[in-house]
Amino acid sequence: MRVDIWSDVVCPFCYIGKKRLEAAAIAAEIELEIHWHSFELDPEAPARQNISNSERLAQKYGRSVTEVEEMQRQIATMAQAEGIEFNWENANSGNTFNAHRIIHLAQSKGLGSEAEEAFFYSYMTQGLAIGERETIEDVAARIGLNPVEVDDVLDSDQYADFVRFDEEIAREQLKVTGVPFFVFDQRIALAGAQPREVFLQVLEKALQNPAPIDSEQNAAISSTEPSQPPQT
Repeated sequence: MRVDIWSDVVCPFCYIGKKRLEAAAIAAEIELEIHWHSFELDPEAPARQNISNSERLAQKYGRSVTEVEEMQRQIATMAQAEGIEFNWENANSGNTFNAHRIIHLAQSKGLGSEAEEAFFYSYMTQGLAIGERETIEDVAARIGLNPVEVDDVLDSDQYADFVRFDEEIAREQLKVTGVPFFVFDQRIALAGAQPREVFLQVLEKALQNPAPIDSEQNAAISSTEPSQPPQT
């Protein structure tokens, strides 16, 4: 089954959602054909932040650092349940545009999911500076991308139009305001890092109703977790 996913590599809910989707697919014995799409949560971010991630989020959402740290602990607990070690204290956020370009390169080689996983792990578990070239090159090497091709991308504007096109589709056509955002079988949408049971229900729905659904009938599913802490 084809699943299109809009995400950002500094979004813990995107990593959590990825793991939950994969678990649901295994339970349903469904093979997924995942197409990754770019969505920058902070397009104006510098390559590396000069303040802690908690301070940055506090400023962004108008919260106190204490409140943000508690939210981060809650997210870490959610992540742990999915086998993710989210070391939020060491998270080193930054501009993700180049990471997205390398993900598109990887996807052209059939390594899109491997690239996403490696970037998520580098940022959330290892605490590497996600916007810096050294980190991006390390991730690319880890999944087996040709270093010459990686340098060619980073030294040019290759795949920049892919990133911008993904974001244009998300915002203008799908009306996406946050990630993760999933589209199953090119017709059923789901927003947020939903529980595994919800992913399973959507997968089963897509299998049971293979015929295209008229978008004007508002058939897309678009549910979120109202108590979900803010995304990074």
